[in-house]
Amino acid sequence: MSDTEQATPTPATSSAAPAADESRWERDLLNRLAFASLAEQRRARRWNLAFKFSLLAYLLLLLVIYLPGDLFEAETDQPHTALVEVRGVISEGSDASADVIVSGLKAAFEDENTKGVILRINSPGGSPVQAAYINDEVLRLRDEFPGTPLYAVIADIGASGGYYAAASADKIFANQSSIVGSIGVLMNGFGFVDAMEKIGVERRLLTAGDRKGFLDPFSPTKPEEVEHVENMLGEIHQQFIDAVRRGRGDRLSSDESVFSGLVWTGERSVSLGLVDELGSSDYVAREVIGAERIVDFTPGRSYLEQLLRRFSASLAENLISQLGVSGTRLQ
Repeated sequence: MSDTEQATPTPATSSAAPAADESRWERDLLNRLAFASLAEQRRARRWNLAFKFSLLAYLLLLLVIYLPGDLFEAETDQPHTALVEVRGVISEGSDASADVIVSGLKAAFEDENTKGVILRINSPGGSPVQAAYINDEVLRLRDEFPGTPLYAVIADIGASGGYYAAASADKIFANQSSIVGSIGVLMNGFGFVDAMEKIGVERRLLTAGDRKGFLDPFSPTKPEEVEHVENMLGEIHQQFIDAVRRGRGDRLSSDESVFSGLVWTGERSVSLGLVDELGSSDYVAREVIGAERIVDFTPGRSYLEQLLRRFSASLAENLISQLGVSGTRLQ
């Protein structure tokens, strides 16, 4: 092989070096970009944490400035009106179950600084059993603590089981636009017999007991079964009526439509004897019980929730007073 032929590979070898340098430069650039991105993310996280801590410090400062000093003292160390709320459907396992409400009422009556108790109701009703438990417990506590009055205050609605719970109070208050009444009992469902016939579906119901499948929605109703259920509902309705009459006494109107299941406004309910006066919880605490300070004994409401509620109310009042704004509000 000649010298010229042996020198031929030299240019290829020398061209590989710039290619390797270029590849190394690209990797270095990618590494720098990646590290720069990570550094930017770390800076963003640090600023995010700093912002959150600053916001927390600002909120704590507002708490110190705007909230009354006695917030950090034991709330029940001073004379107060105790509040227990019945919110939503009255049923087992709910926030308005008898166990929850009765627990709150017991704590409210047993507190030595409680001057009166408000049972604030905003409920369309629910289980007659749960409502009856509440009604019975109110009567028992009133007998055990005769010096501590209990007033029911109906907010948006106090109907059916909601009114059942209120009926045993010393007095019942409501807003003029509250919905009150519905003293009745119902059981509802659906019937699909005709629909099943049209689409050709056969119902196969097997029971042990002649009446075990009574009121089955896929079978025709039987008059004797309907009569049985109506009698049962009538018994429960009468128990409801007796509880209302026991609680309201001579204040109740003789108008039998009171027990028909109809509802009325709070204003109309006064003339029917379902409600004693128009007024809010604040009014009852201030003007009737004489202890304007209200302490919430409703079980399940955390101290943080109460703190935030009081904070928002106090902050709003301070801002309104500083801005010189006044006016009326519905309550």
